[in-house]
Amino acid sequence: MSPEPTADTPAVDPSLDADARSLRRAMGDLIRLVQFRDRDRICCHDVSVSQCHALEGVLRRGPLRLGDLAAHLYLDKSTTSRVVDGLIAKGYAERRRDPDDGRAVLLHGTEAGRALFAKIDDDLHAETMAVLEGMAPEARRALPQLLVRLVRAKASRMGVTCDCCGPADADGAGNPSQASCIAT
Repeated sequence: MSPEPTADTPAVDPSLDADARSLRRAMGDLIRLVQFRDRDRICCHDVSVSQCHALEGVLRRGPLRLGDLAAHLYLDKSTTSRVVDGLIAKGYAERRRDPDDGRAVLLHGTEAGRALFAKIDDDLHAETMAVLEGMAPEARRALPQLLVRLVRAKASRMGVTCDCCGPADADGAGNPSQASCIAT
């Protein structure tokens, strides 16, 4: 239940309040299910979920500096460094000197990292297809668009830049780009 309105806080629309609570609960359930699925599906491939997200970031956006990867993952640099160290130790990523700045280092995916991520991505894609299979085509098309809007709205409220979903009007028809979204 929302707090009672005071002189400092306006009355809350009961419908908006109910919708927000319902969405928060549904998102919590979805996040827990996806994290559980990811842990079970990804960890059997010799990497942690965090390492998989880092590898995906390097492969889809890279080569990247550590700070850029940390920002993409919403992690601090020291945590990201430990995640990357694990990928390097397993041969899935490597550090190389930045050709434009000899003092800087860029993170690159290796052939083994690309092959591993392709397997994981194919597995997660098949799982997503199975989930969507029973849904109406209109609902399947609407889901990514709504999620992209939700991600952008949340990022804006948090004061962070969201580059995960491509341009807002990628196809010229008001539909967000899904090519670079992490939507599985």
